[in-house]
Amino acid sequence: MTDKPFLTDIKTLRKRARKHIEQGAVTPGYKGDRETVIKLLNEALATEIICVLRYRRHHFMAAGINAQSIASEFLLHANEEQAHADQIAQRIVQLGGAPDFSPDGLATRSHAEYVEGSDLIDMIKEDLIAERIAIDSYREVIGYLGNDDPTTRRMLEGILAMEEEHADDLVGLLEEMGS
Repeated sequence: MTDKPFLTDIKTLRKRARKHIEQGAVTPGYKGDRETVIKLLNEALATEIICVLRYRRHHFMAAGINAQSIASEFLLHANEEQAHADQIAQRIVQLGGAPDFSPDGLATRSHAEYVEGSDLIDMIKEDLIAERIAIDSYREVIGYLGNDDPTTRRMLEGILAMEEEHADDLVGLLEEMGS
């Protein structure tokens, strides 16, 4: 057992809270490298935006016998990706950064590519590839964050779970189509 106290005393907590209040949620207890975390989050933001754009295009371009149900799935995924982008942008602001929504360089900041796909099966495959890229990417960022930024890590773990669901949905669509 250590002689180290479990919690900081109340007086010290109150004193620390009054220092640097302009930093909002970022207190001296934050252990992450904010500059790096904000850069990683801006890359994730770009990835989500590219995914929104690709899914929306696929929603409108879906054609064929199974198109209506698959187009609905594309739209659902687009809306969920937009929610991820919003979460990420909010976290960037909480960390004292600025979310980069600039279209200049969006595709180069994104981990996933914007590939249109020539037919319904091709569109599903391109979306699945992008989901797999996002899954690996988020796993790496989560590993990098460790316990240094548990709030960002938990947010990304939730997004990762949704990306894994999207991948499962897309594999299911491919199976239904006999591909």
